[in-house]
Amino acid sequence: MSDVTAPETLDRKRQLEYNKLQKRLRRNVGNAIVDYNMIEEGDVVMACISGGKDSFAMLDILLNLQKTAPIKFQVIAVNMDQKQPGFPEHVLPEYFESIDVPYYIVDKDTYSVVREKIPEGQKTCGLCSRLRRGTLYAFAEKIGATKLALGHHMDDIVETLFLNMFHGSRLKAMPPKLRSDDLRNVVIRPLAYCRESDLIALAEHKKFPIIPCNLCGSQENLQRQAIKGMLQQWEKDDVSRVERIFKSIQNVSPSQLADRDLFDFTNLPLDRSGERAEYGYDEATVGASNISTSSVPAGVQIVEAIQLS
Repeated sequence: MSDVTAPETLDRKRQLEYNKLQKRLRRNVGNAIVDYNMIEEGDVVMACISGGKDSFAMLDILLNLQKTAPIKFQVIAVNMDQKQPGFPEHVLPEYFESIDVPYYIVDKDTYSVVREKIPEGQKTCGLCSRLRRGTLYAFAEKIGATKLALGHHMDDIVETLFLNMFHGSRLKAMPPKLRSDDLRNVVIRPLAYCRESDLIALAEHKKFPIIPCNLCGSQENLQRQAIKGMLQQWEKDDVSRVERIFKSIQNVSPSQLADRDLFDFTNLPLDRSGERAEYGYDEATVGASNISTSSVPAGVQIVEAIQLS
């Protein structure tokens, strides 16, 4: 019997896998939107498109959900051209025109500003991010956008958690929904429940015109790649590791951490006024003690060698 699979069988199998992939991604995005109330009736969603696979996937899924959602909302694609050398300026306008989505290309030469202010070899990510964020926030107000959608996925969020822990000594990640400090903008991450592997598969099937992200070679990107490699190694032993880490940041117990601003560790008075509940096990008995009546401090009870009560 031949081991060669017929082309039509392969095509059917690929189509079945793609259908499952689409349903999974749409379900995950839909659940994230509902769980965090990301998109509401009448919203104008500014989808920030960088040219990478994630933002392309986010735009594709949002446009499909827009057709079937029980609420009405608009989607406007926005790319910020930071004037990095070698950036192919024609790619995104041509793609937006091909799918008939309203779009803006915003020109802002933040690349030159960063190169001027940051010495060679030092981290550029902080300043670059602030400049980009400020420009996009201001533009969102200008066009009346009520939500800014970013293409960060579950893997990005977990990687950021470890990036902040290892290099910033902070227990901090990326929230699925964020209000800016000045209260004037709301950022959403519709892909928060999506895995990067699924987005890679979607990009390959859809043949998005991906623009390679290799223009800055920043230190943070190198650090992130190291953390990504660590997580991938962990997942070889446990395929659900990243999902469980993500769930942990949805299930936080402030009293079990050590942040004195988040939880009041200073004022934790005892209160034994009421009748206590059973602890679940029989109480211990005293086997030996060197405490005598003469040495016991005031207020301390003497326990005889009998069962505690």
